[in-house]
Amino acid sequence: MVPDTPTRERHGAGRDRSRPPQPDPLPSPVVDSHCHLDIADGPDGSWLSTELALSQAASVGVPRIVQIGCDLPGARWAAEVAERHESLVAAVALHPNETPRLVADDELDSAMEEIESLARSSGRVRAVGETGLDYFRTGEDGHAAQRESFRRHIDLAKRLGKTLVIHDREAHRDVTRLLDEQGAPERVVMHCFSGDAAFARQCLDRGAWLSFAGTVTFKNATLLREALRVVPVDRILVETDAPYLTAMPYRGRPNASYLLPHTVRVMAETLGVALTELCEAVNENTEAAFGGAW
Repeated sequence: MVPDTPTRERHGAGRDRSRPPQPDPLPSPVVDSHCHLDIADGPDGSWLSTELALSQAASVGVPRIVQIGCDLPGARWAAEVAERHESLVAAVALHPNETPRLVADDELDSAMEEIESLARSSGRVRAVGETGLDYFRTGEDGHAAQRESFRRHIDLAKRLGKTLVIHDREAHRDVTRLLDEQGAPERVVMHCFSGDAAFARQCLDRGAWLSFAGTVTFKNATLLREALRVVPVDRILVETDAPYLTAMPYRGRPNASYLLPHTVRVMAETLGVALTELCEAVNENTEAAFGGAW
């Protein structure tokens, strides 16, 4: 059995890393569509155990989570932990920032073979992701490797009938270009949507669901909230991307699924819809986006 331990270290050392208090519960259940339960998130690398993370989330109306694997250790852990917890399903992939090293070391083929094996291993693995392009953290010399990996993940999702979960950071044009060239899978999720209203419409034209994270609550996120307003309610998902991107008023502190209500409430206010209505829609949307209820 894979140990129930984090695979990667925390970010943001030196900031206030105390864990925020629990918010008021949501009036209706919502799924956290993107979470990294395996990543250390607290002071000195501390983290929430899976059991505690799930129980705290359920207590505020977040009873189900999509666990995302971003490298081989994380993908193995995601597939295994989803088998042990009925409230979890998994996504497996190689993060775009992982791929330049794999290509340089001639390891991409073997890594993709294992990702495919994990994706085939169980119905608990619902998605291929997060894959995509990141032109912010990877320099131009790594972009070709990212594009090659993204193409292969798109193909894998299509062949296996899995949802494709896309990481897109400062690469909007190439993400849509490659989707068009390869042909998008039946189900596509734009993880942590970061574009403006025009790009939101481009993603919607390609049949994608748009998943909004705590960034939509940030004071300087005016364009992101404008993008949210053009998305039909039946295409909206919500996520934490925990332990990153904690919503206001706790930006910079450790994130976890139990903090998702902060984001959902800001989204409801931004859209001018009742909180219960948005919760019910997002819950249904997430099931549709990830191939049905679990």
